[in-house]
Amino acid sequence: MHAPGERATLDAATPVVVTGSLQKAAWGARVLPPVEHLAGDIWSVPVPIPVNPLRYTLSYLVPGDAGLVVVDPGWDSTEGWEALCRGLAEAGATPADVTGIVATHVHFDHHGMTTRLKAACDAWVAMHPAERDSLPHRQPAQERPSRHSARTWLLNAGASENDVRELLGPPDEENPSDAFRMAEPDLLLDDKDRVPLEGRELVALWTPGHTPGHLCLAEPAARVVLTGDHVLPRITPNIGLHGRRPGQAPLADFLSSLERLADWDDHEALPAHEYRFRGLATRTRQLRDHHAGRLDELLAVVDALGRPTLWEVTAHLSWSRPWEQVGPMRIAALAETEAHAEHLIAQRRLVRSGEGERPVRLSHTPAG
Repeated sequence: MHAPGERATLDAATPVVVTGSLQKAAWGARVLPPVEHLAGDIWSVPVPIPVNPLRYTLSYLVPGDAGLVVVDPGWDSTEGWEALCRGLAEAGATPADVTGIVATHVHFDHHGMTTRLKAACDAWVAMHPAERDSLPHRQPAQERPSRHSARTWLLNAGASENDVRELLGPPDEENPSDAFRMAEPDLLLDDKDRVPLEGRELVALWTPGHTPGHLCLAEPAARVVLTGDHVLPRITPNIGLHGRRPGQAPLADFLSSLERLADWDDHEALPAHEYRFRGLATRTRQLRDHHAGRLDELLAVVDALGRPTLWEVTAHLSWSRPWEQVGPMRIAALAETEAHAEHLIAQRRLVRSGEGERPVRLSHTPAG
């Protein structure tokens, strides 16, 4: 399930420097930004996302000496395919010229159109090994996304039957397993691996957190970093439990990845949503501060409510809109709250109260 999350806007004391002024203007006007030719002969192509507040994914075209790599083709739709083809045409290319596709991560608004593009050009597909392992159809049958598994998770978190019906719809709307099948990689990119594009030094940076195998891509010659969903200029990426294996800690991973990306402060950030900017050190610090505040807020909510369920905690946290207006994104908000609760449990600042009960409740540790 693609879950960009209920992303809270940060009030930044020191704002980042916007370099994508046309993109920012389009974001404010709620329209698609133009296709743009960027530093290092890289092209930015907005691919629309249907019925989603993010509105579009910024796909990037990276030409080499022979061929072209597409980073994050976008959401699979007729409108999206036409937008991607228009962007290729502006870059003087066609789908047949694409020799490689890199998925920063496998959410549908990034990796959804990979299958269609690959069929048009027979390009290789690359992603991080942990991202391959998180593909929905690779999950054990009992763990694959389904209405049943989502219902169980929501009820265990403390959602009511009415909440479940509102979020998941009636039982006859169950999605077949094939609905979650996405393109498999032909090539795995680990941390610091180079993307096989002749004439380019395009380096993979493993930045887990938003997903287990999220990649950023650095192009030192052009002094740019394609940040995917890891760092965005204005909104905070969802840190949920997508594809998580036992022992993984998405929030701890995300915070560590932010510290690492701050070292690329002298590079322009090319994110997958919103607009380009400079100031990775500033922005990553803002995001770390945001999550530190979020953890404190969660502890305060638990203290105020006593032994709340995860659902009750989520409903009492601050979001970018009132809880009753969050709508379907309550699922992503719940996942993000769970990631923060798990982080506090790992730090022994919270405990699961009444393990084995349904729903599970949260309490402060005895020392807390």
